[in-house]
Amino acid sequence: MATSVDHRLDELTELAAVQRMSAALQADWLEQHGVLPLALANGVLRVGTWLPRVEPLALDDLSLMFDADVAVEKHDEHDLRSAIRRVYAQSEVTAEGVIAGLGGDRGGNGDEEIPLDDLLHLANEAPVVRLVNLLLIEALEARASDVHLEGYQNELRVRYRIDGVLQPAPSPPSHLAAAIVSRIKIMADLDIAERRMPQDGRIRLRLQDRQVDVRVSTVPTLRGESVVMRLLDKQRGRISLSELGMADDTLALYRDVISRPHGIVLSTGPTGSGKSTTLYASVELLKTGREKILTVEDPVEYELGGVPQVQVNEKAGVTFAHTLRAMLRQDPDIILVGEIRDAETAQIATQAALTGHLVLSTLHTNDAPTALTRLLDLGVAAYLVASTVDAVLAQRLVRVICPSCKVATTPDAALARRVDLAAAGLGQVWKGKGCVSCRGTGYRGRTGIYELLVMDAALRDEVQRRRGSEDVRSMAMQKGMRSLFDDGLRLVRQGVTTVDEVLRVARG
Repeated sequence: MATSVDHRLDELTELAAVQRMSAALQADWLEQHGVLPLALANGVLRVGTWLPRVEPLALDDLSLMFDADVAVEKHDEHDLRSAIRRVYAQSEVTAEGVIAGLGGDRGGNGDEEIPLDDLLHLANEAPVVRLVNLLLIEALEARASDVHLEGYQNELRVRYRIDGVLQPAPSPPSHLAAAIVSRIKIMADLDIAERRMPQDGRIRLRLQDRQVDVRVSTVPTLRGESVVMRLLDKQRGRISLSELGMADDTLALYRDVISRPHGIVLSTGPTGSGKSTTLYASVELLKTGREKILTVEDPVEYELGGVPQVQVNEKAGVTFAHTLRAMLRQDPDIILVGEIRDAETAQIATQAALTGHLVLSTLHTNDAPTALTRLLDLGVAAYLVASTVDAVLAQRLVRVICPSCKVATTPDAALARRVDLAAAGLGQVWKGKGCVSCRGTGYRGRTGIYELLVMDAALRDEVQRRRGSEDVRSMAMQKGMRSLFDDGLRLVRQGVTTVDEVLRVARG
């Protein structure tokens, strides 16, 4: 991989002057063809691209514009798109530029009732439409998973959740809050007249040649409405098990477990810990075309080719339990259940595993052993839990140190008070200083840490005796299970993440 474009700001600034020589070179054209001129020297124009193949006519046009030979380099798509906007686009085609053009607050505290006709007109005005579109585009470019809009007395606060942490984004003037929220509602096919009840909707977009689904949730607050948009980028939805960050021994064990013909394999953790991604990757590994795989999910986040997927719709009576019972009459080999959230679903899932099906599902528990006691709490007989559950994979997501500003450092006294450095083998640690590429956070991207509990005869006996999760954990650790915290320290030793990140998500 070539050096990040964000380290070429001087080159890009110099090239901005060269760009003035050709009025034909515009941001839209560069993004359409996936190219960015990086530097011009000795009759050679270096051009960055994220595409596997650049259209020859586009390269010919660049060669003619700059009267130079063209040398193409591969770079990260996010870096190149950001640089195109920074150097070649005018300020009004960024969210910040549009907001600046709209001016400041015109007064008002957000309590006024705007007539419905006026609201509809405001929501469809060009600046509002452009601003909402740009907020979504820039969120996608920033690799955000969610966009939060919160109305306050004097501002409409916008934040992006990037790598699991909320970060500030350009915030529009408060007098446009109602119009912006209404615009989002129109896109999600929600009722713009309803401002006192929560609503949920969905937007299907095509942004930058990507198919993106946006799940929209609105909740009334003291000052207007709070809106959260979850971005489901179809292009990023596919990831293999080997890319999830599992240790080699954990990955080998997990592959072995999910390759068994029947039983239950659970993925556990809080919301946003990557459970669905793990299940999708598991199905992709198991899918050969010789087996029947069915899924029931709420919601269906990504489409799996060749796999019938059912969306839960409780208002229509399509619940997890009802659908799972119907699926057993569809002659399945493998069933993916998005979540075991009630006693009925738990009972049907265990019966399915007993009758020769492989069931993959999730539970909201803090660690792997607690998943077993959770099933017992849901009313599943101890002998059924002991005989059907083959493995439980607890997981969390930790942020990865930004490769562009990563530096080695010596652990300080504060860190020594939190972690036994000698026992953890941490003579040297790494951190990110903060740069343009990581938006000053020192982190870019996320990976997983895992705790895999594989059942054996002794553990099954403990469960059948209804032993507590701590007893099960103690026995599993003696048999070699690596805890979430210990797996996180593995990544710290490898320079992938920091101790602070591990403590944040898996505090011991």
